[in-house]
Amino acid sequence: MKQHGVGLVGLGKLGTAMMTHWNKNHIKIGIYHPSKAKVQDFVEQFPNSYSLTENELRYLDILLLALPAPNVIPFISQTYTKENPPSTKIINMATALDTKEIKSKFPSLNVLGVKYMGHARDLMEHGNGLFITEYTLPEQIEDLFQFLGEIKNDHESCLTEVNKLATYLAVQAAINIESEFAKKGYSPEYVNRALTSIAPEVIRGYCEGSLGHFAKEIVKEIKGEV
Repeated sequence: MKQHGVGLVGLGKLGTAMMTHWNKNHIKIGIYHPSKAKVQDFVEQFPNSYSLTENELRYLDILLLALPAPNVIPFISQTYTKENPPSTKIINMATALDTKEIKSKFPSLNVLGVKYMGHARDLMEHGNGLFITEYTLPEQIEDLFQFLGEIKNDHESCLTEVNKLATYLAVQAAINIESEFAKKGYSPEYVNRALTSIAPEVIRGYCEGSLGHFAKEIVKEIKGEV
């Protein structure tokens, strides 16, 4: 992969998850945060990252904004002036902020949306992430994301709908587990184990087709195949 000037703003869960895989693949990523101490800690954790100044953000090829939705527009307003817009490709990764809203506020900037579908912890631990974009991405951005997983073209609104439905059903399942275990008088320790270990791994095994015999028989029972 040809090296480009790539910067990352947002050192939280998603930023850390992405940097985990870029670091493993020796991809150089510039890091910006107002707190020098946080940048120093991050760079020590990921040797293939390096510190950026606010001024240097203007001269990057790609700037990834792994920020909470409410912080994205204020950050762009503070960093870039309308009089002298940079050629930097700015990547909005905030799930709850439509990229079209940013583009309407900053029409002179080159803003693209790439949203992660899933939890950052899963991306960090397993890689193979799924990212959604409405845009035709330059090759240099696709090259960058190949170390993280797959990019799929779809509407950003689809990501929001999928996240909402999956979250609703997951919470519903968790509440059902708590309720059924309580009826049987099982200890809170067993409830916690079911929620944090058994259920997540059963779901993963179901998706990957790696369930054991016991779980497969339950699948048949639920599907009415017994």
